Amino acid sequence: MLSFSLFRRDTPALKGERVSLRLPTWRDYHEWVALRAESRSFLEPWEPRWAPDELDRSAWRVRLSRYKDEFIQGTALAFFIYENSSGKLVGGITLGNIRYGVAQTGHIGYWIGERYAGQGFMVDAVRLVVRHAFDTLRLHRIEAACIPDNARSVRVLEKAGFRREGLLRSYLRINGEWHDHYLYALIADDPQAVTMKA
Repeated sequence: MLSFSLFRRDTPALKGERVSLRLPTWRDYHEWVALRAESRSFLEPWEPRWAPDELDRSAWRVRLSRYKDEFIQGTALAFFIYENSSGKLVGGITLGNIRYGVAQTGHIGYWIGERYAGQGFMVDAVRLVVRHAFDTLRLHRIEAACIPDNARSVRVLEKAGFRREGLLRSYLRINGEWHDHYLYALIADDPQAVTMKA
């Protein structure tokens, strides 16, 4: 466990064979903004419409504040993904909408820089988050949704052991338009999940 002053308590840092995940800090701004800017045309078709100030330092401050609040409330964990061999930022992954009680569920969302796509980094990151969600957070179900045309995202989820459960009609407003999404899920006692557990 590593401690970052931004969050004022111990925050998880997850390490796998190829990637490591940690919560973002103020010092990550320049690397984050460079990767997001160079990957903009690659990312925009799959994300909510970018705000005019999307990459400004003021928007970064708001983003970090939201990450901090969600972490403290226990509703989300926003990780940055770093390649172990180079130490470079390759993308981000969030376990959000965390609910306990009768649900014990969370929802995974992610993005990756264009130059790092298709190299297996995201599959590794998803598996790390799933293991943390099941083993440490004691969640029972992890969900993810992706646009049917997003073949890369479909591949990531299926390689990580998620099963497609259905189609959510007009589910999320992406890049200014409402899109259907496939719903994927992984349950803690699924055989694919059991093999990921520590």
